[in-house]
Amino acid sequence: MAPVIKKIVGVLDDDPSALNAAGVLLTALEFDVILFASADDFRRNNGAASIDCLLLDIQLGSMSGIDFRRELKGSHPNLPVIFVTGLDGEAACREARDAGCSGFLRKPFEARLLAETIRRATGS
Repeated sequence: MAPVIKKIVGVLDDDPSALNAAGVLLTALEFDVILFASADDFRRNNGAASIDCLLLDIQLGSMSGIDFRRELKGSHPNLPVIFVTGLDGEAACREARDAGCSGFLRKPFEARLLAETIRRATGS
C-alpha cells in the first residue's frame, strides 16, 4: 500500500487568534499546515510554491483577500483558494467566485465541511 501523502494547506489571516485556531483545526483534520499572518508574509515566504491549497480570509488588514487572489492568479493560476469570511450576504460570495475561488465558507463552519471543501479543491 502506498503511503498517504498529506496535503499542505496554507492559511492566510491577519487575525492571530483565527489564524492559530485554523492551524489547530487543520492539524486535527490531518493536514499539514503553514500559517501566514499577512499577504506580505505569504509573498516573502513564497507561500504559493509550498502549499497545495490556500485558506484565505476575505478581510485582510492591508488588502482584501479577493484582491490578493486576483494577484495570485497571475503567477499561480492553478492554486486552489478557499475563501473564508464572517461577512453575510451574497455579494461577497459572488465576488469571491468571480475571483476564481475553489470554495467559500462562512464563519463559523463545521470541521467536516472544511475538510470536504479542501479535499474537493485539491482533488484528493
